[in-house]
Amino acid sequence: MASTGPETDGYADPIQAPGTDEERWRRWDGWARLPECELPGEGRVVVVAAHPDDEVLGMGGTLARLVAAGLTVTVVSVTDGEGSHPGSTRLAPDRLAELRARELREALGELGAEKAEVVRLGLPDTGVAAHEDWLTEELAALLPDAALCLAPWTGDVHGDHEAAGRAAVAAAREASVRCLLYPVWLWHWARPDDPRVPWERAARLPLPPGALARKRAAVGRFASQIRPLGPAPEDAAVLPPGELAHHLRDWEVVFG
Repeated sequence: MASTGPETDGYADPIQAPGTDEERWRRWDGWARLPECELPGEGRVVVVAAHPDDEVLGMGGTLARLVAAGLTVTVVSVTDGEGSHPGSTRLAPDRLAELRARELREALGELGAEKAEVVRLGLPDTGVAAHEDWLTEELAALLPDAALCLAPWTGDVHGDHEAAGRAAVAAAREASVRCLLYPVWLWHWARPDDPRVPWERAARLPLPPGALARKRAAVGRFASQIRPLGPAPEDAAVLPPGELAHHLRDWEVVFG
């Protein structure tokens, strides 16, 4: 992707660039132009995550709302997130995978979704695109009778997120289930009114104080991602405070 602004200048990967400050997002007057998204009032919701924590970062408050309204939730972890610290000498990938699975369970408990079904598909972290057809079949088998599918946005500029989103869209189409796509990394690499973002397809999901408080507590459970594993650079936090700020607003966003 070519550089399109100061957020990505000099960086081949926009996710590694410094990113857009949350205060700039909060000052954006475009939020008022986004319609409120209508959610189902009953049934089962399938939420697809490329890595454990994506579903909470992108949709944690909405999941808390849905569970509080009596809906049931199935969480699909496409990968175990074992590749978040590839150079770490503190945690081997298999140990990191199990830690992240435990963190997800704890986070779901904070959302009030301790009874949620969690399906771990075990695809390789950073390698989802190579298994996209298989993933589509697996998701299609989980979607019949679901009221809604939530999945990573297909334009998130992260290969695993985009592949998981494409597979979910295809599976939802096959199962005739409504599918909404949530961004995670967009808030980092994009900027307000960014022409790369289909704002005309975006909608807001407001979070009442209780749902936002649950989301904050849930995000805090992902210690392996929000705090360093150790003092070495390769053990640095994946989600430092400036990055987390994007995900702790009192609203969430989806693309239809």
